[in-house]
Amino acid sequence: MQKINIKDVIKGSIAEELGIQKGDKLISLNGREVIDIIDYRYEMANEFVQVEIEKISGERYVFEIEKDYNEDIGLVFEEEIIDKPKRCRNKCIFCFIDQLPKGVRKSLLFKDDDYRLSFLQGNFITLTNINEEEIDRIIKYRLSPIYVSIHTTDGDLRVRMMRNPNARNIMENLKKLVSNGIEVHGQIVLCPEINDGAELDKTIKDLSDLYPGVKSVAVVPVGLTDHRHNLYPLRPFTIDEAREVVEQVSSWQEKLKAELGTSFVFLSDEFYVMGKLPIPDYDHYEDFPQIENGVGLMALFKHQFEEAFERKKRLMRRNNESYLIVTGLAAYDFMRGISQKLKSIGFDIEVVPIVNKFFGKNITVAGLVVGKDIIEQLKGKAKGKTLVIPRVMLKEGSDIFLDDVKVREVEDALGAEVIVSEVDGRDFLQKIYRGR
Repeated sequence: MQKINIKDVIKGSIAEELGIQKGDKLISLNGREVIDIIDYRYEMANEFVQVEIEKISGERYVFEIEKDYNEDIGLVFEEEIIDKPKRCRNKCIFCFIDQLPKGVRKSLLFKDDDYRLSFLQGNFITLTNINEEEIDRIIKYRLSPIYVSIHTTDGDLRVRMMRNPNARNIMENLKKLVSNGIEVHGQIVLCPEINDGAELDKTIKDLSDLYPGVKSVAVVPVGLTDHRHNLYPLRPFTIDEAREVVEQVSSWQEKLKAELGTSFVFLSDEFYVMGKLPIPDYDHYEDFPQIENGVGLMALFKHQFEEAFERKKRLMRRNNESYLIVTGLAAYDFMRGISQKLKSIGFDIEVVPIVNKFFGKNITVAGLVVGKDIIEQLKGKAKGKTLVIPRVMLKEGSDIFLDDVKVREVEDALGAEVIVSEVDGRDFLQKIYRGR
């Protein structure tokens, strides 16, 4: 049996009361080997667990524990999934990681394709790096929902796009999962003249036939940096092509709403921005099943902001701050519209779009704006002002941009204060009127 190193023990937990310590090793639960966090959680759901521990001294103890159903005993492991995440073995023609500039931190270069992280964190997986035993494990442990990068349901085309022969059997894998009660949310990275047009129609039709097992599908445009050296020749969508995609998907939404009671397939906000089209209303996105994929983010933000603004505008008073709202090119017009309401009651506020020189001019989303570009483009323009940036610009749980520049470095370089707002209209409004 493998020995799993215990990184820490939660204070006040059952494990601490039993004398289990950092550096001890977990050997088994209920007499069974623990492969990963899925096994651990499955066994830990019981009201009685038998825990075998190897102490730092090498001595082994078996603890028999009575506890509440689903109560954890308080062990913390090195990795969230206990073992190392599975690395992606595809060579997708549109892979964003293959297009990253030199010098980015190593963690950004790791491509995971792990079904456990799909269940735990909502990461998209391809089902190309998974075997029958692992699919059976998803079903056995009811790892639902999971998130799958589909791109096309044509097996031959999917093999060409992902350059992996295992990509062909996508429909068989999806059918097995949904027929066994696993809910799937799908993603299509759309590439001009490759999986769009008639291919997109076929993909939407095939996937909608699997509803409600396949619960929703997001269509997002291929992201292209300026660092596509010796990679497959791809290009961005033109304005007219983006509008054609919006019209095509809108037709499917109308049809599927009538047949299934849901629009089922949704476009990321980028398609509307690229086509210079208005963002759909809040109700268009139903229960926002793919919000993490940038689908409906603007509509939700606007809804949150306007609701909070109407409640608080009579109580709000202009403060002495001068605000610069920092965003990407894609959200510039949108954030200007939001900020107009604040200007109308006297706030000194300006929206500044940052051109993405780090990744390239085709990358316009706020989440990929980096600290170096903010410093270079706002030098001499921000002194004494308050910058408001969205948290998506920063590495999760940190104050570090994707280029490893820290928020404090931006403040020092510009002589300005930086406020970090959640991507939430209510939090944005609160940050502005409270000045922090």
